[in-house]
Amino acid sequence: MADTKGKQRILVIGAHPDDCEIKAGGSAVQWAAAGHAVCFVSATNGGTGHHEIGGIELVRRRLDEAKRAAEIAGIEYRIMDVTNGEMEPTLFYRKVFIKLIREYRPDLILTHRPNDYHPDHRYTSQLVQDSAYVVQVPNNVPTVPALRYNPVIAYLSDNFKKPILFQPDVVVGIDAVLEKKVDMLHAHVSQFYEWLPFAAHQENEVPAGDAERRAWMREKRIKADAACAEQYRSKLIELYGPEKGRTFKYAEAFEVCEYGSPLTPEKQKALFPFVGA
Repeated sequence: MADTKGKQRILVIGAHPDDCEIKAGGSAVQWAAAGHAVCFVSATNGGTGHHEIGGIELVRRRLDEAKRAAEIAGIEYRIMDVTNGEMEPTLFYRKVFIKLIREYRPDLILTHRPNDYHPDHRYTSQLVQDSAYVVQVPNNVPTVPALRYNPVIAYLSDNFKKPILFQPDVVVGIDAVLEKKVDMLHAHVSQFYEWLPFAAHQENEVPAGDAERRAWMREKRIKADAACAEQYRSKLIELYGPEKGRTFKYAEAFEVCEYGSPLTPEKQKALFPFVGA
């Protein structure tokens, strides 16, 4: 939990290496710059996320990419040794998640929403939800000291419409750190220049040069952050004030999960100190 100087501990749990960067990279850079502790976790090892390589070669490559992204942001990065597509909402993995949360002692946990196209995303979300409250119960996973509090939990944004739309409680302007977020994504070479273009039938569009590739990827990837700022403009204005809220071109958004502690105005100010007029 937060130390005596008010420094917060942020735990972002995505299903795959690069999920956290896509949805919360800009916020992570701002947290780290303000002196808060940030840890990205990938619940799987990324070992099937490619069309030409796999196994130990791909896992080690994706770990190296994650480490580079973490260095850029000034954060910690952990990858769990679970193969892509094999994450399940079992009691075994629930205990793994409880242990992870207790050991990190986060004030805020960010993760996917439970309705998502990818089973790894869905089950990662469910496991975080299933760990809520139980992280305070000493007789659950008794070898790891229980927390004396339930962290705030919030969902990363998405565009899925059923059974319910994403409804943000906090929207973070990221214009000032956008290039550093792009640098974090640029570190994931195996994904943004190999696997994802292949999956989208765009592999022939990827430039050869490093700078050219980054510019190409940047143009494609920042559209989501730009759409986020426009879609949730009213929330940006509410949180930052009319003058500042209207200026943001790029944003990341988070929706509070009711299974965690409530995001009171006091907690919001502490957890998102860079959000405001």
